[in-house]
Amino acid sequence: MKNYDAILIGAGHNALVSAAYLAKAGKSVLVLERRDILGGICAGETPASSVISGGRLRPDIIRHLELTRFGLAPAPVNNRLVSLLPDARHLSLSNDIYETIAAIVPFSKADAAKWAPFVAFMDRAAAFLEAAYRSPMPRLPKFPAADGLPLAQLGLKLRGLGAKDMYAIIRLLPMTAREFLDEWFETEALKAAIASLGIHNANLGVMSAGSAYNLLHQYLVRGGWGQPQSQGGAGQITLALAAAARASGAEIRTQARVMRILVENEQVKGVVLQGGEEIRAERVLSSADPKQTFLSLIEPEHLDPDFVWKVKNIKMRGVTARLHLTLEAVPDLPNGTLLIAPTLNYLERAYDAAKYGQISEKPYLEVTTAGKVVSVHMQFAPYHLKGAVWNVETRRLMEERAINSLAEYIPDLSSKIQNQISITPLDLENTYALSEGDPHHGQLMLDQFFFMRPLPGWSDYATPIQGLYLCGSGTHGGGGISGIPGRNAAKKVLKVG
Repeated sequence: MKNYDAILIGAGHNALVSAAYLAKAGKSVLVLERRDILGGICAGETPASSVISGGRLRPDIIRHLELTRFGLAPAPVNNRLVSLLPDARHLSLSNDIYETIAAIVPFSKADAAKWAPFVAFMDRAAAFLEAAYRSPMPRLPKFPAADGLPLAQLGLKLRGLGAKDMYAIIRLLPMTAREFLDEWFETEALKAAIASLGIHNANLGVMSAGSAYNLLHQYLVRGGWGQPQSQGGAGQITLALAAAARASGAEIRTQARVMRILVENEQVKGVVLQGGEEIRAERVLSSADPKQTFLSLIEPEHLDPDFVWKVKNIKMRGVTARLHLTLEAVPDLPNGTLLIAPTLNYLERAYDAAKYGQISEKPYLEVTTAGKVVSVHMQFAPYHLKGAVWNVETRRLMEERAINSLAEYIPDLSSKIQNQISITPLDLENTYALSEGDPHHGQLMLDQFFFMRPLPGWSDYATPIQGLYLCGSGTHGGGGISGIPGRNAAKKVLKVG
C-alpha cells in the first residue's frame, strides 16, 4: 500500500490549488473526487454548463503555478456589469473609469463626478481585504505570540492607509450596502447595481448588516463589477489546475468517493473509500464544507461534543438557483453580465420572500450568455421552503418566476426558448455536496468571517484532528473562485512540515 504525504478530498478549484502547491513543493499528493469529472462548481466545458457564471484565480496563484503554461487564458480585464432598466435604458459599469463615467452622466452628473473617487476607495479597500485574506488568522482567544505577527502586520497596513481610509474601511465592514452607497450616490439605479454584489450568493438584503462587506468581497474576487468570463468558462480553470498538479507529480482519481477519514489517537491516518479501500497519508485536506467534513466523514467519538454542536450551527442557508435557457438564435443583448436589479427596494423585496421561506416573485437576476445559451443566476430561491419542498412543482415555479422577470426586459423571450435546465438549491446539495445549497460553504456574515470562519478558534485551516486541514470555501478568505483558501491551506501544511 502506497503512503502519501497528503490526500485531498474533492477536486474542486480550491482542492486543486492545494494539490498543485503541495506537489510543486515535492510532496506526494493524491486527489480523490467522488464524481466522474473534476472541478466541483467549476465543472463544465463552457460558461453555460457550470454552476457559476465565471471566476478569476488570484494573480499570485496563476504566477506561482504557471497556469498560463497549462492553458489558462487570462480573464478579461474589463468586467462589465449592465443593469437593465424598465424604461428600456441600461446602465453599464466597467473597469474603464471614463467609459463608466460617460454611462452615468445621463443619470446624474453629480454621481459621475464621484465615480473615480469611489473606485479609488474600493480599490484601496479591496487591497486591504486581500491582505487580510492572505494573513493567517490567529486562533483566538489564546495563541502563541508568533501567530499574532501577521495580524500585527495587517494592522500596520491598515494604519498605513491613513486615518480617513482606515476609519472608512473599518466602518464599511458591518454596514448595510444601502447605507454605504447612500453616502456616495443619489441615483437609485446606480446604487442598486452596485448593491447587488452585496447580496450575491448571500441570504442577506441590501438593508442587512454586513452586506457592504459582501459587496467588497465580491468586488475583490471578481476583479471588478461583472462576472469575469474567459473563453472556456470556469471549467478552463479546473483543467489548468489539474494539469499543473499532475505536471508536478500529483495523482488525481475520479469516481473515488471518500466515506470516512481515518483517525487514530486523534491523528489523521488516511481515508477509506466507498468499497472499503484504505489509503494512508500523513496529512488529509478536505475541500468539502465544514458540515460535510466533520458531521459525515469523521466518526463522532473523535470530536468534542461542543465542537460538533458549533459545526451544526454554521449558517449555510443557500438561496441561489440557476437556469440555463437555450434559445433559437443568439440573443441581441448588451455585452457583459446583465443585471435585473432596478432599485434598492426591488432587491430588498426579493430578499423579503426568502425571509419567509418563499421563492421571490420578482427575483434579483444576474445573466450571462454563451452563444444561444442564456444562463441565469437567481435569488431568492431558499433551500428551506416554508410549507413546501423542492420538487417538480417548486422547480417549475422557480423557472417561471425567473423567466417571467427576465422576459420583462427581453422581448419575446418565452417564445424563443428551445430548452431549459435548472439547478435548485437541493440540486446543489445532492449533486455538488454543498450543504443546504450554499456555494460559499457557509454564509459570508459578520459572525462567520475572518477569525470566526469557519468557527472561532479554528480559523487557521487546522482542525481538532492532528494532520487534518480544511481547504475549501468555508475557511478564511473563502467564497468565490479566487483559490485563496486552497493556497493558504497548502502554505499552512508546508509550514507545519
